[in-house]
Amino acid sequence: MNLIADRKLDDFLNGGKILRESLIETADAAKPGVTLLALNNIAEESIRKRGGRPSFLNYSSDGSRNFPASLCVSINDAVVHGIPKAGISLRDGDVVSLDLGVEFRGMYTDMAETMIVGQPKNKSDINLIEATKKSLEKAIALAYVGRRIGDIGNAIEEIATQSGFCVVKSLVGHGIGEAPHQDPQVPNFGKKGTGDVLLPGVALAIEPMLVDGKAEVYTDIDGWTVRTKSGNKSAHFEKTILITKKDPIVVT
Repeated sequence: MNLIADRKLDDFLNGGKILRESLIETADAAKPGVTLLALNNIAEESIRKRGGRPSFLNYSSDGSRNFPASLCVSINDAVVHGIPKAGISLRDGDVVSLDLGVEFRGMYTDMAETMIVGQPKNKSDINLIEATKKSLEKAIALAYVGRRIGDIGNAIEEIATQSGFCVVKSLVGHGIGEAPHQDPQVPNFGKKGTGDVLLPGVALAIEPMLVDGKAEVYTDIDGWTVRTKSGNKSAHFEKTILITKKDPIVVT
């Protein structure tokens, strides 16, 4: 595991503050009729005016394809990595995940929230979002020194199952800090008492992804957007946290 160095702690925390404020500003603008490109521009401008850099823009996991935007906008059956394309607008009742990342002085943070645009169409959408948010809260509450990665995943899957939803097992959370993605992986399922032990200074991006129905997914033709095979809706919440000797710090 990579640990956050004391000399980098302030930059890490300040980057999280920039990200949190920028995502709030972006989410406030997510209304029916607003284009996805407009949301992307709001997110990017919000980050830059606060002194950060949008870390998703031109990001590549393997060097073969760069992400073309600063913000991921994933709508309804899109789980993650939705590209905010020109000409597409939000519609009343859409279930929308906004996923955003910031680099500030060499330190990375990551955050996502799911919301319903305008008026909800059914109770199931509300329950899906509430269950996903609750699973993240439960996972963070367990993120203490001496706990294990499996404890986090187990808590997320338990909430999902109790609520009648499924976790996407092929997508995971991750370590974060001096790189946007670091070890360890943080699955949204697991067995209690297994996996890496949490240590002071470890930073994690915990991100439950729940689906209303079967959780099999595929990658769209654009090479980025991950969608449910069933066409059912998905919700995604993410926060960057820091393990300390006391309570975990929610950096974002």
